[in-house]
Amino acid sequence: MKSILNKLNMLLLGTTLVFTLPGCSDDNKSNLQLDGDTWLTAFELDENYAGTIDRTNKTITVAVPEVYDTDAMKVTGIEVSEGAVASVKVGDVLNFSFPQVIKVTNGDVFLDFTINIKHDEARILSFKLNDAYAGVIDQSKRTITVRIPSTVDVRNLVPVITTSAGAVVMPASGQAVDFTNPVEFTVSYNTATAVYTVTVIPTDAPSAVYVGLAATLDELNPEEKEAATWMLNNVANAQYISFADVQAGRVDLSECELMWWHLHIDGGIDNMDKFDNAAPAAVNALVKMKELYNNGMNLLLTRYATYYAAKLGATKDGNNPNNCWGQSEESGEITGGAWNFFIQGHESHALYQNLIMNSGETDKVYTFDAGYRTTNSTAQWHIGSDWGGYATNEIWRTNHGGIDLGYGGDGAIVAWEYPAEGTRGGIICIGSGCYDWYAYGVDASADKYHGNVGRLTENAINYLTSK
Repeated sequence: MKSILNKLNMLLLGTTLVFTLPGCSDDNKSNLQLDGDTWLTAFELDENYAGTIDRTNKTITVAVPEVYDTDAMKVTGIEVSEGAVASVKVGDVLNFSFPQVIKVTNGDVFLDFTINIKHDEARILSFKLNDAYAGVIDQSKRTITVRIPSTVDVRNLVPVITTSAGAVVMPASGQAVDFTNPVEFTVSYNTATAVYTVTVIPTDAPSAVYVGLAATLDELNPEEKEAATWMLNNVANAQYISFADVQAGRVDLSECELMWWHLHIDGGIDNMDKFDNAAPAAVNALVKMKELYNNGMNLLLTRYATYYAAKLGATKDGNNPNNCWGQSEESGEITGGAWNFFIQGHESHALYQNLIMNSGETDKVYTFDAGYRTTNSTAQWHIGSDWGGYATNEIWRTNHGGIDLGYGGDGAIVAWEYPAEGTRGGIICIGSGCYDWYAYGVDASADKYHGNVGRLTENAINYLTSK
């Protein structure tokens, strides 16, 4: 019996080897062709404009004059790795008013290259005097305003200037200039030239301030910087200050009637602990801020700055907005249509005057149109008996102490007021996701409704300071 079992084992082993050995044959190879290069090695448009290739980021940048039509540019040169094929060929005409993607394929491998057009530009990006006083730049008007203490000699100020890449500016950065009168600075690069008019304003006590977490305006995130720059260009005797400035008493606020804080946090915040962690400088300045507020200074609090009303003691129940969220700038939503919030019952309020309205829609405020990129950053009050904490608007008014002025599509309160009382100033809060200053990668200059954001802000400032 033992002999029979041994023979059976040998037979099974031999069978296994028969089925296993063919797996090692050199004939069993993949048909995928994965060993070819897929580089785009040269690229030219309209016979004159060669691309600069960045292999690391798979991009090609083509520089063209400041004013140049890129809607129909012809591919006049393209070279790729040996054996590779590109998805476009010489003679193709493409619209380069937006980035185009070219695929380079070699066998079964490929790479995508993004083609970007870069117009010559000559811009002043930052302007500072004596390395201490930052200028507010209006790129559309080519103006720069610098506010300095009245004790500083305007006849001998040294500008520190940064420009767009490769540009040259005159008078030069580091050269002392007399700013008794406005001074023109000319910046140039290749075909681009721009003239900026710089005005220096001696002032000690601002009438209005934009307050932020950053030490300077230039250090603000893009959303906040856009808002602050608007204020300094549109509100008389306005100034940027930091919460650290407030806490240390570095700025004379004796003449200040209004303080605006617009707080953006990528990804949003949804409770007071997250607010405290995101804005420690504002929390640290509370003693001084409460003193200013209780002595009559008015506040405009927008986006997540609306949490600050509870910190200041403006609310009855100490609560912050209960329904909050937000996205990040670079991955924000591209809108498919115009966005708005509702103002039914408050159409005549000063906050909503002189806005661009749609005919027949007097109960809606539109703030941007289709194609805008928004973070939809929202700090609102959910009203309802389900989970919001306030069953009705009347209960919210009674328990919280605010006055509702604007609503979301589901009835949430997105704009509200804490009226001035006794010696205390008034507060306007706007927490709607429609209230958005900055659209990453989108030119909103021609947006039909986006100017309403500035008009709402101006109305709020005028309303608060006229009380």
